[in-house]
Amino acid sequence: MAELNGVKVPFVPIVGNNNGYKAPAGNVKSNFDEIFNSELEKVKFSNHALRRLESRNITLDNDQLNKIQTAVERAQLKGAKDSLVMMNDTAFIVNIANRTIITAMDVKESKENVFTNIDSVVFA
Repeated sequence: MAELNGVKVPFVPIVGNNNGYKAPAGNVKSNFDEIFNSELEKVKFSNHALRRLESRNITLDNDQLNKIQTAVERAQLKGAKDSLVMMNDTAFIVNIANRTIITAMDVKESKENVFTNIDSVVFA
């Protein structure tokens, strides 16, 4: 535990003179950068998509989120811009550049199975 002015603190002081305190081994900045960049690469949900998931009683577990993440990465490698990602009986419209799910629907409950303004389809 770090010590600041004779008091043990559960954090690493980062301001001013640390009175001889040495940061833990490893580059803290690069660790932060890695975590920050990995969070940026994760798929996000638009407010619209969150409302649709809730109103349509669609729940996703970590395994399903990982499948969507992989599908988005595959679409990005192919140069897709807006994709339909199909996973089981659920369809997701995803903006690939922003890594953002725009909307979601259960295909079985859909009255129309017409998807517009997409340039690719990925099966997760």
